[in-house]
Amino acid sequence: MNKVLIEQIVEEHTFLARTFFSRCGEDVAKLGQRLARCLRGGGKVLIFGNGGSAADAQHIAAEMTCRFQMDRPPLAVIALTTDSSALTAIGNDYGGKYIFSRQVEALARKGDVALAISTSGESENIIEALRSARKRGIETAALLGREGGAAREYVDYPLVVGAQKTARIQEIHIMIGHILCETIETEIFGQ
Repeated sequence: MNKVLIEQIVEEHTFLARTFFSRCGEDVAKLGQRLARCLRGGGKVLIFGNGGSAADAQHIAAEMTCRFQMDRPPLAVIALTTDSSALTAIGNDYGGKYIFSRQVEALARKGDVALAISTSGESENIIEALRSARKRGIETAALLGREGGAAREYVDYPLVVGAQKTARIQEIHIMIGHILCETIETEIFGQ
């Protein structure tokens, strides 16, 4: 890869980040505050995604159950992507469409928030989990890409990164994730 291509990628990322946060910064703040209220009130955040978004879900959950920028008590954020026995049993017995929704049915309670991460918003298992959460009266949030896809219909707090390239969408998603972590820590524990 040559220097010019690297500079183009950095410029594309920078433009996308500036555009997204100038348009949706207030929505990111609102979601961070909602997640903080959920966790402060004894609720939990169930977070899930596929592929790179699964890794992002695990990353954000780890920041919250361990620490982000301050030493503080752990917070109840669960990545539904980490239990290989549940994922494979549900996938085998019910089908891949239900790998997250069955876990939402088992774990979600009033006051919790289900947080999906999807670059397309079209994955059946993401949509089914959001539907399941909605049926149970659980608030839903999502980090989405492109135009938000079909998942957007089932989301109370949609954060849509309006880009087409998966890599650029994922870069902004993890930036949003880090901002949410910092907002949660600040809201709950102060600075």
